[in-house]
Amino acid sequence: MLLLADLVTTSGSVAATSSRRAKTTALAELLVRLEQHEVVPAVSYLIGVIPQGRIGVGWATSAIDGTAERPSVTVSDLDADLAALSVIGGPGSQAARRAIIDDLGRRLTPPEAGFVRRLLVGELRQGALAGVMTEAIAAASAIPASAVRRAAMLSGDLAGSARLALVEGATAIDAVGLTVGVGVEPMLASTAADVTEALAGTGPASVEWKLDGVRIQAHRDGDEVRLYTRNLNDVTDRLGAVGDLLSALPVRSIVLDGELLGISEDGTPEAFQDSASSFGRRSDGAAAGLSIAFFDIVHLDGNDLLDLPLGERLDILASVDGLPRIPSTRTDDPQVAQQVLDDALAQGHEGVMVKDLSSPYAAGRRGAAWRKIKPVHTLDLVVLAVEWGSGRRRGKLSNLHLGALDDDGTPVMVGKTFKGLTDELLAWQTERFLAIATEQDDHVVHVRPEQVVEIALDAAQASTRYPGGVALRFARVRRYRDDKSAADADTLDAVRALLPRSRRG
Repeated sequence: MLLLADLVTTSGSVAATSSRRAKTTALAELLVRLEQHEVVPAVSYLIGVIPQGRIGVGWATSAIDGTAERPSVTVSDLDADLAALSVIGGPGSQAARRAIIDDLGRRLTPPEAGFVRRLLVGELRQGALAGVMTEAIAAASAIPASAVRRAAMLSGDLAGSARLALVEGATAIDAVGLTVGVGVEPMLASTAADVTEALAGTGPASVEWKLDGVRIQAHRDGDEVRLYTRNLNDVTDRLGAVGDLLSALPVRSIVLDGELLGISEDGTPEAFQDSASSFGRRSDGAAAGLSIAFFDIVHLDGNDLLDLPLGERLDILASVDGLPRIPSTRTDDPQVAQQVLDDALAQGHEGVMVKDLSSPYAAGRRGAAWRKIKPVHTLDLVVLAVEWGSGRRRGKLSNLHLGALDDDGTPVMVGKTFKGLTDELLAWQTERFLAIATEQDDHVVHVRPEQVVEIALDAAQASTRYPGGVALRFARVRRYRDDKSAADADTLDAVRALLPRSRRG
């Protein structure tokens, strides 16, 4: 049985080094020591996740002193306590949770208590997020990292994939495939400054309108339909008309990637926040001024298509009668691509996607095969902290501390902004960030790194002020992205791509 203290020690050593190899080695050495039933909770804790999900313990109720002199709590013990917390509800639930927390605190040493406290409030930043952990699982199991990564992306469960790799081996990992009805982590795009730069990286490409909507993954298996957002929330019950569209298709099974978009009364596309608002408050999206169009297909009638080149997938998508599709053009000519961009902007859309026609569907990966081009530079960043306002903003949380993702998925601060905030947004974000606060002083409220905000900016600039070596120029809030998790935020490389070409390195 693995002591929690050993896991905490490994977490500390991982946090103390910037070497990706050293992180991977430390984690792999711990993973090979785990018993079968310890794999899922141990891996979950090391990537800052509670296996039971939300357990009703927030910042105000997570105080754990840790008064034990010697380690005694095992990983399994902690898992049992968190499981007990997850099922508490109803009258007296706060007192019941407090009793479990207090008892746990008496059994934990101070270092263990600090680890658990940060785990409970989402502040466990030891640099062992999904990318590093995937490599550690591969090293510990002697299975290629690409196979482990694929299994995790298709199943949406890194800890479960770790158990397969470490307990059942390569055959079990290789057997993980797309399951119709189970959400697949979506393929993601990087940023390019213009269509010329994008095509230089992709070669022959599909140039598609970039709609400012809500990404939807659609599954149908016989009579069963399931619809997921980009962060894999099941929204089937809220999009009845989209389900009806899928049910009417002349297929047995299908998995599609698409965009749900609000359409105003004059036929022009609505801004994302309006589409998201309509989607969030109504039960039947397509009947409420929302329409859907699809841009990719990854399964059809028993055949997985993820490994096919995009050009072949698009041909298959076009062969399915009754599917609304996002307009696209295949080309390697920058002038033709620029015309597609101009047409998209003229129709009120936000830009184009340039996608390598030879690329497979890399579930869950953000790479160079897909590039997004928007005339106004925008980045999806993670809010790390918020400063109290002054003057007319006194009593409101105003100035945002913004982070982009480092190579290991850790948010790294790249700037601040208090611009673009309406009175309504100030009121909303004050309530929101106080609810996810981890610590605060007279000036700054630090929060769990989970809220994504879309920031418009003019450019990026080199900077020694922030640890990523880059800063935002003239940043302003465009909107909050509740459809995205922190793992979907843009990377430091995306910020650096907005540097003047001579400074990109």
